[in-house]
Amino acid sequence: MASELSNILPRVLIVSRRTVRKNKFVDFVGEYHLDLIVSYGAVPVIVPRVNGLHMLLESFEPIHGVLLCEGEDIDPTLYDSELSDFSHDELEEIKKLHSSDTTIDREKDNIELGLAKLCLERNIPYLGICRGSQVLNVACGGTLFQDIEKELSKKNGGSVHVNHIDYENYDGHRHPVRVVEKTPLHQWFKDSLEGGEMDILVNSYHHQGVKKLAQRFVPMAFSPDGLIEGFYDPDAYNPEEGKFIMGLQFHPERMRRNDSDDFDYPGCPSAYQEFVKAVIAYEKKQSGLKKTVKIDQELEKKRKIIVKSFSIAKDMYSAGKVGLISHQESELKPGAEFLEANVALSVQQEKRLKQMGATVRNGSVYKDRLKMNEEREKLARSIMGKMNVGQLSDMLSFYHLMGQICSDVLDKKINNGAANAIDWL
Repeated sequence: MASELSNILPRVLIVSRRTVRKNKFVDFVGEYHLDLIVSYGAVPVIVPRVNGLHMLLESFEPIHGVLLCEGEDIDPTLYDSELSDFSHDELEEIKKLHSSDTTIDREKDNIELGLAKLCLERNIPYLGICRGSQVLNVACGGTLFQDIEKELSKKNGGSVHVNHIDYENYDGHRHPVRVVEKTPLHQWFKDSLEGGEMDILVNSYHHQGVKKLAQRFVPMAFSPDGLIEGFYDPDAYNPEEGKFIMGLQFHPERMRRNDSDDFDYPGCPSAYQEFVKAVIAYEKKQSGLKKTVKIDQELEKKRKIIVKSFSIAKDMYSAGKVGLISHQESELKPGAEFLEANVALSVQQEKRLKQMGATVRNGSVYKDRLKMNEEREKLARSIMGKMNVGQLSDMLSFYHLMGQICSDVLDKKINNGAANAIDWL
């Protein structure tokens, strides 16, 4: 029976956190996360933090949802080309005070950013808790305070101070946040917001947080010092339709009364409940897409011709054999014509593509890209030769995802019409 359920219930990927036990590494995920996911009807699949795993994420398919939670600080070079203006003494003070978090884990960064980008590209439901919210913001182009105590206090002149972590009262520590009206968070906690007040008390286990919020997101809560404590994408939030992209800086799953499993507020588990609801809807939608559809043979023939054209172009670009273009002009032509006929984008599509990093979508330069001159290619190879393995892996993963998206959109345009493709984007 259990094996049958695992084949039926949707799958939520959760990346483990690594620690040391008996001189060996041990990976773990907090029980509250797992219990809530299971209780609302999904199966948690733990992704272990193992070297090189970020190159194997497709092995975890099918992916119906991703929950990312606690962990070490994100490598600041991933969101800030220049480190914050800390003195040597300040950096040492931060490392000493937050020693359990300031050790950078680049493999975990690569795994989680890879999963976050996968969710953003495919509209897979994503819930980020604490570090997971920071990963989501960074994946979309946002930045972080590398130390709230030092950076945010300077920003607001020290006029307002909030203690965001208390090692002496780890689970019991709370601070107020102001909930933004007409957001999911407001909906979940509205019964606890008495007399028109918009404040609730939340737990806090972090010394970093959102500095610049990525363009696509809307804040859901602020702490008194101005730090964003929750955000979501309103264009990707509709749990009933399988849409859920959200980050919470606090831990609602741990907001429980002393010596009890009772939640501080009835709304605390709502994030998990609505997230799993979206995961279930997404899985059903994906299962529906997999049903066999009889395809018009003439359209299928055209699709194969265009796919072959793109494949030839990709192989030529990868191998650097641009000199063969004249010999395969007729086979490249269908792909070029298809792009030239489909360059018009709506404002919403352009916004989405920019958010995903696709800043160029111009069919008229299709053949020009294939004919890239030797100097430009040499320069590109030189630049990539100076990149580290993690950066190259991220780049490879990104372009693989973009290629998959192009293929999916191509199928939709040919078989289902442009209207379906626009809706998918």
